[in-house]
Amino acid sequence: MSLNLDDKKAVVAEVSAQVANAQTIVVAEYRGMEVGDLTVLRAKAREQGVYLRVLKNTLARRAVADTAFAGLAEHMSGPLIYSIGSDAVAPAKVLSEFAKSNDKLVVKAGSYSGKVLDTVGVQALASVPSKEVLLAQLLGLIQSPISGLARGIAAVAAKKGEAVAA
Repeated sequence: MSLNLDDKKAVVAEVSAQVANAQTIVVAEYRGMEVGDLTVLRAKAREQGVYLRVLKNTLARRAVADTAFAGLAEHMSGPLIYSIGSDAVAPAKVLSEFAKSNDKLVVKAGSYSGKVLDTVGVQALASVPSKEVLLAQLLGLIQSPISGLARGIAAVAAKKGEAVAA
């Protein structure tokens, strides 16, 4: 079913709003996928806070025109699903992980921080831990010297307690 002009403008405005807040856009070809698989993919994307939508490529090109993602327009051909997110890693991670279990989903390209990424670049981006995991690792590194010092003091105090009791 084709969209009338007002519907097309509404779609472009909606996608443009998502692109304005995005750090990453990843596109994948979904040719031959079943509706049930797409529903599962959409649910996983929603859990990660990723905007996932099948769009007409001409409308997507209009939405990314004059943005940092404009270079991605040359990869917009064929039946594509667009993964857009404000988290730098989540859009790539959602599509890459789903593509591992479904060979009909083929990641074509992506764009992060104004750079167009090929399939290998998207895979590399998807392998980066999420923001929450990185923050937890950083916190662990910051806390490790302090907790080590606390364990050392506790061990010294325990030894003194043993020596006093003896």
